[in-house]
Amino acid sequence: MATIPADPRLAVGRATPGRLGVLIKAAREAPLAPLVILGGLVLIALLADLIAPYDPTVPVKGAEMFRPPFWMEGGSVATPLGTDFQSRDILTRLIYGARVSLIVGLMGTLVAGSIGTALGILSGYVGGWVDQIIMRLTDAWLALPAIVFAIFLAAMFGPSMWNIIVILGSVYWTRYARVIRGEVLSLREREFVKLAEIAGASKLRVIKKHILPNVMNTATVLASLTVGVVIIAEASLSFLGVGVPPPQPAWGLMLSEARPTLMTGQWWLTVFPGACILLIVLATQLFGDWLRVRLDPQQRNL
Repeated sequence: MATIPADPRLAVGRATPGRLGVLIKAAREAPLAPLVILGGLVLIALLADLIAPYDPTVPVKGAEMFRPPFWMEGGSVATPLGTDFQSRDILTRLIYGARVSLIVGLMGTLVAGSIGTALGILSGYVGGWVDQIIMRLTDAWLALPAIVFAIFLAAMFGPSMWNIIVILGSVYWTRYARVIRGEVLSLREREFVKLAEIAGASKLRVIKKHILPNVMNTATVLASLTVGVVIIAEASLSFLGVGVPPPQPAWGLMLSEARPTLMTGQWWLTVFPGACILLIVLATQLFGDWLRVRLDPQQRNL
């Protein structure tokens, strides 16, 4: 009896719903509150030029200084969250500040993750004197207080958003190097790595094809947990005057500018940027914790 060859397109059609089902299931299991907060902040940052009512660096025409929020006596719907000491709109500066915080948080995490993952893989797989040099450098880096070291570097290179990204990436790479190295030490003894080496694969090919794909889950979880840390570090540097320079809007800088008025009744100048920092850091940490459980097979199967 003649057999009819299977149509490969049917196989693709059968496989696609399975992959789609996995994505739908992951989306349903994802924590709703962190996703809503992060998704909303990303949209606000992307559409800041369209939704912000004013220029964040220019005083609002006709608005007095320290105008309270619209629900208080003396407030106005033209500046819903009030104005600052230069009559700039607080809402506009919060909107543009979300863009600064997300750019610094994501790009700083990318820099830290790239450096730390590369050094961790190199240290764990190559071993020997390479491992000793990288680990001793990591130990020395870990011995330095992160914020103090970041302040020192920021004072050397000057305040700038892109300088802060590089500085924070250079400060927080050590956590990746430590964790990734430990995982690579285990992976390099696995059979599939040994077989690849016996087959004549170069070290670069083994790292690219076998080591790197198996540590990406760990690196992704570390990245999701590092974003909030980097955002707090950026806000701290901006608060101390060595981060994002004025008049560029940044939440930490807004807190610093509101410090003299903290005890004079202008509470909105500190509460609103502080609440924004709290929300974004809390959302990233909750999402990172869910992602850690999601990508860990042992915990996922409990």
